[in-house]
Amino acid sequence: MNFLDEINRRRTFAIISHPDAGKTTMTEKLLLYGGAIQMAGSVRARRNQRRAVSDWMAIEQERGISVTSTVLQFDYQGFRLNLLDTPGHEDFSEDTYRTLMAADFAIMLIDGGKGVEPQTEKLYRVCAMRRIPVFTFVNKMDRPALEPLQLLDEIEKKLGLACFAANWPIGNGPSFRGLYERSSGDIHFFERQEGGAKAARVRVSTLDDPALPGMIGPEGASALREELEMLRQLGLEYDPELVADGSLSPLFFGSAMTNFGVQLLLDAFLKMGPPPMPRASSAGQVLPGGEEFSAFVFKTQVNMDPRHRDKIAFLRVCSGRFQEGMEAYNARSRRPVRLSKPREFFGRERDSAEEAFPGDIVGLVHSGQLLIGDTLTGGRDLRFTGIPSFSPEHFGVLRAATPSVRKPFVKGLESLLEEGAVQALRDPKAMGNDLILAAVGPLQFEVIQYRLRSEYGADSTLERLPYKMARWVSGPEGPLAQLAQSSTLRCVQDLKGSVVAMFRDPWSAENAAQKYPELKFSEVAPLDH
Repeated sequence: MNFLDEINRRRTFAIISHPDAGKTTMTEKLLLYGGAIQMAGSVRARRNQRRAVSDWMAIEQERGISVTSTVLQFDYQGFRLNLLDTPGHEDFSEDTYRTLMAADFAIMLIDGGKGVEPQTEKLYRVCAMRRIPVFTFVNKMDRPALEPLQLLDEIEKKLGLACFAANWPIGNGPSFRGLYERSSGDIHFFERQEGGAKAARVRVSTLDDPALPGMIGPEGASALREELEMLRQLGLEYDPELVADGSLSPLFFGSAMTNFGVQLLLDAFLKMGPPPMPRASSAGQVLPGGEEFSAFVFKTQVNMDPRHRDKIAFLRVCSGRFQEGMEAYNARSRRPVRLSKPREFFGRERDSAEEAFPGDIVGLVHSGQLLIGDTLTGGRDLRFTGIPSFSPEHFGVLRAATPSVRKPFVKGLESLLEEGAVQALRDPKAMGNDLILAAVGPLQFEVIQYRLRSEYGADSTLERLPYKMARWVSGPEGPLAQLAQSSTLRCVQDLKGSVVAMFRDPWSAENAAQKYPELKFSEVAPLDH
């Protein structure tokens, strides 16, 4: 297979949703139907293991939540799929934002009974800002749900996103019987599998089948025909160009838990989903078909193999061919780096990756020379659009619980900070070397403390600080010095030396911006950071 064929068979996507919309379940079912696992909740050939493949960390398994993004790579029908599973909880949204930068499109899950929820809105805005194509899956149709036409209207009003209904549900809740596929005219009836662990058996019929009223009832058959006619009158048709620029979303219905509609979604986005897309850089658009290698680091993870205290940098390959052992140029450090020990991932499981192509995600074992946002090239001095740090809303000082654990505490905290789960700030005027940790959500602090204890044997104490928001500040030295003297805020620095102002409330931030018009107050760190 030639280079361009390898690129075109890649599909790199993320799954986004509000918490409890069924994202981890959908991930498992895509793996099930893609043949990557034999039973949802278990890695192939691993007996009596029913945990989700994507939730590999101990705290995820204990609490039943996803706290870190996971890479799952597998082959299906001649395609190479790079599935980026993201945390659903809003406290870990910054990890999700970074991961979205590595995706070519996203699958947006919506709870059919609740409609568009706040975290879904936030995540969709990130996709819209970056013009990432979105496929929508209305989940949990086997439970009481909103009317499908009502859901279409809500998506358009709340998100400003037009949807093309690729299939249409027959009933909902206990009466949910299957899906009408508009492209083929087939009706897919599903038989439930106990627990949804195995792929559902499917019976296919058509709208003209004389047995249809007997299968879904005369009223059900009549309602289906009326709704399909209303869809036709709405006039929205599938347009690949509109899908590619993110202004039209193919819409699917189903139930991930009971396997209704997952196969239809998977087969459809293989055809409709875009192959690897061009990437914006300081040197202009980088095309995936370009011969020179380029990639960027969108995530780092420590202790995936706790026996070796490893560090993994996750690269999104953007152009050229990646080969094991090749040398690349790091635009940040301006130094060459040997790309050795590359890995491809399936949750925590890993295999050697001798080569990779644009769209692929590669994990590199390294000793600390790679950071989130680094651009790697074959030699050209360019940088991909920076990965921003977002404004934290929770602050605290973390300390070793006892002097005896000070050494593993410091070592563990340094390693965990490289992952970017929390941001670190330093007060140059304060006594001691205690770092101020800043997080988007308070659960991030709990995860850091849990991992320090479980992975490094270091108990810690957290002193919460009374600040509610932060802004990166830049401008003339005089006004900056005056700002630092204010009693209504606290000026600190991030680890790269940029000034960060911490405020107790939004009013204080607004007042500071009005009082010092020469200064720029930003909710995100500088992109050249």
